Amino acid sequence: MLTAAIAEPLQRAPAGRAKGPHILAHLAASRASRRQCEVEQQISKAQHRAHDRACHRLLSREAARRTSTLVPSDLFDRKIRSMRRDRAARMGPELFLLDRAFEECLDRLRDIPREYGNALLLGCPSPKWAARLSAIAGVVDVRDPGSLFAAAAGGLQANEVRYDFGTDQYDLCVAIGTLDSVNELPLALAMIGRALKADAPMIGAIAGGNSFPALRSSLIEAGRCEGRIIGRVHPRIDASTLAPLLSAAGFNMPVVDLDRIQLRYPNLDALIRDLRRMGATSVLAQRPPPMTRTEIALARRAFAALATEGRTEETVEILHFLAWSK
Repeated sequence: MLTAAIAEPLQRAPAGRAKGPHILAHLAASRASRRQCEVEQQISKAQHRAHDRACHRLLSREAARRTSTLVPSDLFDRKIRSMRRDRAARMGPELFLLDRAFEECLDRLRDIPREYGNALLLGCPSPKWAARLSAIAGVVDVRDPGSLFAAAAGGLQANEVRYDFGTDQYDLCVAIGTLDSVNELPLALAMIGRALKADAPMIGAIAGGNSFPALRSSLIEAGRCEGRIIGRVHPRIDASTLAPLLSAAGFNMPVVDLDRIQLRYPNLDALIRDLRRMGATSVLAQRPPPMTRTEIALARRAFAALATEGRTEETVEILHFLAWSK
């Protein structure tokens, strides 16, 4: 249509005569015609889109909520984690396992012919730890997830993932008993590595994946009898997983050793009491429903059924690790 409207008056004009007004008039008419076609096409497309939209139903509010749940939530509750350590401090911490791990770390550091200026101590349930570490390192900075433990040792409360330890600040990091309950462990390890100077060691200990089998089996048995099996014990890191995590976080030459300890308890309540005083009870973000009185009684009975000569043997795995910053 546009081509015919322009070409026809040009062909009727004699050669050599410039009928400007006639040509301008025809051009104006052709432009108006073209604009009318464009408007009609836009109206047609708008009606078509409206018809298409009518064929698609909006997402319901429930569907929108379901899509939001695809974002993973934290495994551990940071606030409850701090509260558990504060409760242990108020009760009087049980240190026999933690002292054992700390002493092993000190022994290994003494075997390394090196002097340490500044050291970072992550996790300090005993104020004596900082003094003992200062015999190896000149200055010891204490950071603990619990405010009471941190204050007793003259340190600061800190979450390993959210705290800025600085850059190239420390010649040594000792981490005891906290890294197995942090969200985003690779990030926590990377933050620690960033704070270490080049070729500085990070040494520490955490509970291993096969710890507390008697407790876990007793809780499972109690849940089975009640018709519901609920996870109430932390998932933990295996020895085979920890070394790759250290490497992925940028550490060199990671070494992981396993220390398996056998404990004997007269009943389930004695074990739970020790765990509370260690700050080692559950800090899961998704809180399981409370145990009923029947479940508690069944768990006690199942734990007692595992006893030999009146005591049930429980196993704790301590993963000792050593790695070097780049």
